[in-house]
Amino acid sequence: MTDRVQAVVIGGGVVGASVLFHLTRAGWTDVVLLERSELTAGSTWHAAGGMHPINSDPTVAQLQKYTIDLYREIEELSGQDCGIHVTGSVFLADTHERLDWLRMTDARGRYLGISSEMISSDEAARLMPIIDPGQFVGAMHDIDHGHVDPTGVTYAYARAAMSAGAEVRRHTWARRIERTTDGAWRVGLYDTSRGDLAGTSVTTDPDGCDDWIEATHVVNAGGLWAREVGRMVGLELPVLAMEHTYVITEPVAEIVAHNERTGEELMGSIDFGGEIYTRQEGQGLLVGTYEQAAVAWQRRQTPWDFDKRLLTPDLERIAPSLDTAFRHFPVLADVGIARVVNGPFTFAPDGNPLVGPIRGLPGFWSACAVMAGLSQGGGVGLALANWMTGGDPGFDVWAMDIARFGDWATRSYTATKVSENYRRRFSIRFPNEFLGEGRPLATTSIYEDQRAAGAVFGDAYGLEVPLWFAPEAGAVEDVTFGRSNAWPHVRSEVYAVRNDVGLMETSGFAKFLVEGPRARAWLTHLTAGRLPRPGRIALAPMCNETGNLTGDLTIACLPAAHGSSDGPWGTVTGGATGNASTGERFIIFGSGVAERYYERWFDAILLDWAATAPDGPASAATARGDPVRLRTLGTSLCGVAISGPKSRALLAEVTDADVSGETMPFGSFTELDIGWARALCGRLSYTGELGYELWMDAGHLQHVFNLLVAHGAAHGLRLFGLHALNSLRLDKSFGSWAREYRPTYDPFEAGLGRFVRFARASDDGTDFVGRAALINKYGLGEVPSGYVHAPADAMALRTWALDGPDDESGFDAAGDEPIYCDGEPVGWVTSGGFAHHSNVSVAMGYVPAELAHEGVQFDIEIVGERRAARLVDGCLWDPEGTAMRR
Repeated sequence: MTDRVQAVVIGGGVVGASVLFHLTRAGWTDVVLLERSELTAGSTWHAAGGMHPINSDPTVAQLQKYTIDLYREIEELSGQDCGIHVTGSVFLADTHERLDWLRMTDARGRYLGISSEMISSDEAARLMPIIDPGQFVGAMHDIDHGHVDPTGVTYAYARAAMSAGAEVRRHTWARRIERTTDGAWRVGLYDTSRGDLAGTSVTTDPDGCDDWIEATHVVNAGGLWAREVGRMVGLELPVLAMEHTYVITEPVAEIVAHNERTGEELMGSIDFGGEIYTRQEGQGLLVGTYEQAAVAWQRRQTPWDFDKRLLTPDLERIAPSLDTAFRHFPVLADVGIARVVNGPFTFAPDGNPLVGPIRGLPGFWSACAVMAGLSQGGGVGLALANWMTGGDPGFDVWAMDIARFGDWATRSYTATKVSENYRRRFSIRFPNEFLGEGRPLATTSIYEDQRAAGAVFGDAYGLEVPLWFAPEAGAVEDVTFGRSNAWPHVRSEVYAVRNDVGLMETSGFAKFLVEGPRARAWLTHLTAGRLPRPGRIALAPMCNETGNLTGDLTIACLPAAHGSSDGPWGTVTGGATGNASTGERFIIFGSGVAERYYERWFDAILLDWAATAPDGPASAATARGDPVRLRTLGTSLCGVAISGPKSRALLAEVTDADVSGETMPFGSFTELDIGWARALCGRLSYTGELGYELWMDAGHLQHVFNLLVAHGAAHGLRLFGLHALNSLRLDKSFGSWAREYRPTYDPFEAGLGRFVRFARASDDGTDFVGRAALINKYGLGEVPSGYVHAPADAMALRTWALDGPDDESGFDAAGDEPIYCDGEPVGWVTSGGFAHHSNVSVAMGYVPAELAHEGVQFDIEIVGERRAARLVDGCLWDPEGTAMRR
């Protein structure tokens, strides 16, 4: 008889064991871990075991700190020694840019509760007397850095989970995964204790299973075999293993002397210049490196019989890194190498884990590419267990969410980006830096025109997007923590939008078509805002069950037809639109990088809504996609936006439609002809100016662009990019997804409360997702008419103007800087920059709502300097919004 459990975790490394433990902690005890060999047999067993809370993403840093703090607890719960060594470490900077990065990291730690301090290179040499202080310009002392025994940690997780009721099955290969008729999962098992797995392939012999187990949920924590586990359900994960080498030296006299003199273990180090990490091992030194001659391992398929094995050492490959190590750590020149460890570790294209549910595979979860498993494994387990058992990870995990990658992240793309990321493992990342490999991948038809016009590109969700325009083609932006060579050109773009007219491409937005007779009912359930009537467009916050944001969407209701047009938005003809059999058509616009994230959320809400809809048979029909049909438009629907006081005059020259303010008021959404092309036109603007967003079939983008550029010359038209858009939105205190708007905050905290409509329900009587949680949180009882008083622990999004220079010499907030009140960190910056039109440096961020009012004095720390920050009342420019409504 086939066993049935709540969840199966595939993979017995530190990550799989952590997931199992956290599921039991969350209350799921009917859970099973399947390990093909012995626990730790993939990458965990040969890991160097380092742990530290430092990460460039604040959420990941907090989860790393959680992981470190958890080790003592699981030791006590399991009785298993984790081999915990908290030694502290020094992060060494050999350039002033790297020192600036450390200053920013140290500042961020103040509001994250991470213990660190900036020190001189001489002080670093006193703490760690094997470095040459003359090789460095400064350092940061991390108090919580250390190392653990990877095997001990894994068994501690597993034993703690088993004591709570979980089961661990070793020598059990999850060889096949398939769906059951009731939507659960069926996993085929093979007993590997019978012999060698060499040559056995899940693809050539899929039916050779000894037994089966059924589960509502399956977690892919396959590590080196994550791709192979994913392929069992038709999924190609963007993950690849790289060869990674560390060496262990013979005893080092200076280390022995330090141990005897202080009675303490030598602390570890991170050396950015050499891409090197070190820690004490025995009486010697463990030296690891992320060498430039990176080598991928098993690009196509990981052998199933690879079991607690290492790879052939290649000291020639890491020789340049060792040369740097000899300069920075002179003691290494006089000591031999006792052992070389070369083993594979998995990476995602950007180096962060791949965690979360998979679109189209309900109940199938990813916990893969956790390269820093001993630093991140506990946090990954916590996030995933929360997600599985409660429907939400409990915090913003965007940096780890597998939804940040779409189908464009192919196997070859993954190999290119993983190699790049590996070589840059300890390289600092500048806020204006876009890495070059794997680009350009996706472009639109006007890419070459924009490049010839001087566009400097970045990339977002695989698509090339202009950042700014240089006077001549071929320019590059200097990467820096300060203001770059883009400064004067971005300033000119901003002035053009504020005084004349600017044009930017908007094809990178996420775009979805929603249609069917119950489209409006479903969208009313999905979003918290007011849905527009036909021919209108409106902002619609989207919440999860806890009331926190899952999107800041713009929804357009397609106009009633006045002719016939076939576009990527569907056929909009005569009497069909809006009638009972077809229903209304809507286009949802959102952040381009969140396209897969939105798809996954829409699917989940649609299925839940179908299951609970009160009309019986219609529920099953909805699940088939009949009354509500959802389609991702992608770059089949491309767009440009024109913005500025002269944008109406320009639009009037390229269309025969009436574009007057009376006929096309703010918030209207209509069809018109631009030259020979049919387009949708939304009258709204993210710049705060009079503006129009024009959407058309991808094949018509070139024609529309050329026409606007040609006619725009007489109006002072200038192309502008994302840097100028950022400056313009800061004038208006407009937030953006993944910065100001995140699942950490609810709409009222994020300043979107005015768009929430409590007094509405869909035509089937269902409330919008998160409504009950918001009412409970704010103690409303009755339907509010506007913003309500916040609970004591609520945060509030605000804008600050900062003291500082107003020329190229200054520094601006980039995000994650601490905000101080009376000398104490009380909040954090979400984004910032220079608002050229207002001529001031600006930061947006969150502080406790009780402090978010005039009269409170704030400071913000930017690259090591605390600067006075004036709280802005509303926004810097046009607070009444008259410009975009004229």
